[in-house]
Amino acid sequence: MTEADALPRLDGEVALVTGASRGIGAAAARALAARGAAVALTARSAGEIDGIARELRDAGGRAVAIAGDIGDVAWAGTLLRQATEALGAPTLLVNNAGMVGPIGRLFDCDPADWARNVTVNLLGAYAVLRAALPGMIASGGGTVVNVSSGAAENAYEGWSAYCAGKAGLAMLTRSLHLEYGDQGIRAFGFRPGTVDTGMQGEIRASGINPVSKMPREAHAPPDHPARVIAWLCGPEAQDLVGQELSIRDPELRRRTGLPS
Repeated sequence: MTEADALPRLDGEVALVTGASRGIGAAAARALAARGAAVALTARSAGEIDGIARELRDAGGRAVAIAGDIGDVAWAGTLLRQATEALGAPTLLVNNAGMVGPIGRLFDCDPADWARNVTVNLLGAYAVLRAALPGMIASGGGTVVNVSSGAAENAYEGWSAYCAGKAGLAMLTRSLHLEYGDQGIRAFGFRPGTVDTGMQGEIRASGINPVSKMPREAHAPPDHPARVIAWLCGPEAQDLVGQELSIRDPELRRRTGLPS
């Protein structure tokens, strides 16, 4: 078996995946479950995550769906309590929930919509991470994958809220590594590139900035970033802890078995 074929087994791990109803989140939940992790899925759409959790259980896995709004930062404690009661304290956290809108020049955006974006993309991720940390530390450590973006360091017209939130999330990853790396917390920022998800449909409809002009077939399928996320949750990624990683990096693609 080659290095690229050998994605890690995650038996005994408990994963919490936010934004798990579709796209990267749903694919990541499936990839983690396929490698033996118990998975708690959360999103606002109860029906969709219920269906995915049922699918994972039917395949012999352990899974639970917990509906709620990551944008309600006070809800993070309830989410962790319910996930822990159902499966045990999460040892893997995939902070995937996010939104791109409002799309428009910053003066044209409604301030409440702008704040909602940063709340979901940054404050929600922080709140879930903060709630998960005690259980991870008590378990001897854990892995956090914050789903980042090239927008964390490159401004895109019409995406001021998204760029600001993702830049903050990248710094949250670095802060987590600095403050808790010595307690066994493995932090990664992962930039999945452009992926064929509902968010890309919203971007195409906006007609703003070059990303909106990309044809749908130019975007990667969600199972590509999901594969990388599952790989990051295993020991093979130890040398990359604390970094912002891009799916476009040829070495990362080779190590995770993605096509070059």
